[in-house]
Amino acid sequence: MARSSSSAPSQRMLSVGEKVRHALTEVFQRGEILDPLLERAMVSVSEVRMSPDLKIATAYVTVLGQEDTEPFVAALNRNAKFIRGRLAPALKQMKYMPEVRFRTDTSFDNFARIDAILKSPEVQRDLDHDEDGEAPAEDTDGDEN
Repeated sequence: MARSSSSAPSQRMLSVGEKVRHALTEVFQRGEILDPLLERAMVSVSEVRMSPDLKIATAYVTVLGQEDTEPFVAALNRNAKFIRGRLAPALKQMKYMPEVRFRTDTSFDNFARIDAILKSPEVQRDLDHDEDGEAPAEDTDGDEN
């Protein structure tokens, strides 16, 4: 079987990652993790990325209503073996049960930062300038369009 040289995840990696994400979500919803910090937390799994051999699952999580998620991520990593055991019934079709690693999902922070940039006065001024029908500054690189 030929392997592609791109670093993009395979269809199988994406599919298994989504199955692991659903299984993790169910474990969190049932409240099976007996950790004082996690018992009161609402953990959301936004993405699970699988290693090419499907033996390591990296789960990107956010904790709703919390600014600092690092203590929660540390608690999840402390309980990773227990969580892995709770995933087994939902993932019994897999040859190997993946080792789960938890990381903070920063994509929401990136979205918020981009949104703030788009709403900044400088960008709004440029957008208003373009909406007035005025032509943008002339192209100075010498290309003819």
